[in-house]
Amino acid sequence: MNKLRYKGYVGSVEMSEEDNCLYGHVLDLPHETEITYEGETVAQLKADFMNAVDDYIAYCESKGVQPCKSCKGALNIRISPDAYTKIAQIAAQAGISINAFVRQAIDKQIAAML
Repeated sequence: MNKLRYKGYVGSVEMSEEDNCLYGHVLDLPHETEITYEGETVAQLKADFMNAVDDYIAYCESKGVQPCKSCKGALNIRISPDAYTKIAQIAAQAGISINAFVRQAIDKQIAAML
């Protein structure tokens, strides 16, 4: 899927044949935060995406709140207590943190799949 990137935000690129336009939304934001944009051309879509991000940041600043960001790099997962115990034991034996162990496991899986 094609994506747009601007100021740390990542947006989708989708097409509506019915409306004959391109559209998208900023990805990985909390459910209550929706940033959308559209355009008839790729250039218009990019411009509206950047304007939407800038408007969102300006709105947050005017309200004195911290803007949410796309893909912060934080990931919360739920695993079984047994798996957590095993990860903790393996990480301790390797002399690394649980976070480091999980990052290494994810990096290894990504490399294997690419």
